[in-house]
Amino acid sequence: MGTYMEQPIFNTRAHVFQIDPVTKKNWLPSSKQAVNVSFFYDSTRSSYRIISVDGSKAIINSTMVPQMTFTKTSQKFGQWADNRANTVYGLGFSSEAELNKFIEQFDSIKEKMKATTQDKKGGGDSGITANGTARASVVTTGDQPLIKHTKERSADNTPISAAPANTSNDAQVRYENDRLKIALAQSSNNAKKWELELQTLKNNNARLTTALQESTANVEEWKKQLSAYKEENARLKQKLQEAPQAGQGAPGVTKDSQDTRVKELEDKVQSLTRGLDMKTMESEELTKRLQEVLEMEEEGRKLRQELQDSKEAQSTLEKRVEELQDRLSREQSGRQHDTHRAQQLHSQLGNLIQDLSGLHQDMAEIL
Repeated sequence: MGTYMEQPIFNTRAHVFQIDPVTKKNWLPSSKQAVNVSFFYDSTRSSYRIISVDGSKAIINSTMVPQMTFTKTSQKFGQWADNRANTVYGLGFSSEAELNKFIEQFDSIKEKMKATTQDKKGGGDSGITANGTARASVVTTGDQPLIKHTKERSADNTPISAAPANTSNDAQVRYENDRLKIALAQSSNNAKKWELELQTLKNNNARLTTALQESTANVEEWKKQLSAYKEENARLKQKLQEAPQAGQGAPGVTKDSQDTRVKELEDKVQSLTRGLDMKTMESEELTKRLQEVLEMEEEGRKLRQELQDSKEAQSTLEKRVEELQDRLSREQSGRQHDTHRAQQLHSQLGNLIQDLSGLHQDMAEIL
């Protein structure tokens, strides 16, 4: 933009469109996503400009004039015509509030420019070129872009043709339709992602459930073994306590044999105690795994609900897209009918003009 450009007066984000230069009917997107749109004051030229840059490309470079009008065509869409660029710009905002802020800034700058113009000169532009013909200009109405042309006249002052007005209703419908298609595609992608996560979760859940079932069966077996170990442990402790007394009264039992027997019993008790501790730790570990499975089942339930909500939203978007497509089709059909009717009237008018011209010549010859 150069070093002469000052800081933006106002900045917002919007999707940028331009009217099709060929058909003057359809909107052509200038940006794939919302970009910055800013008002600048060019101090070197003493003018206000609307500028938007997408990457390294300037997609809007519009010099404002007091005659410019910004038209709000829907809750989130507005447009203005730039005669110098011979185009119509359209902006799609994320909310009506953002659009209203842009309109307020646009009108505020217009008022400043009008006040400055009135101070400098009293007259205005007559809109007449050097050859005396009226210039063609691009103007806007409340809901449609119009390419306004002055009527050309023949030598006998008979109107020859006038360009028809082209409504932007179908362009707005196309914009809404494209926006809904993007939302529908995003919803479909989210649904696929959630389905994949849900399937992965189901597989993990099934694997953990199988392991849990096996572990549960093992726990039951370990509980039985643990109970048997406890009984055996208690019995051996009882024998261990009774062994010294029994050894003293038993004939032929030496002290060494008693010590050996006691040592064996102590070793067996320690072994059973270690086994009991290991089984207890395994039981606690299985309890933790069971809790993890329960938490994963809850997460799976939430994912299933999100997937269901996404499918419902996708269905709603699909219905909305179908409605917009039907509406667009009806409007295009109506336009074709109007165009055909206008062509018929134009043909009839041409024939009538020819007849009148012939009659005029006949009367001239008679007179």
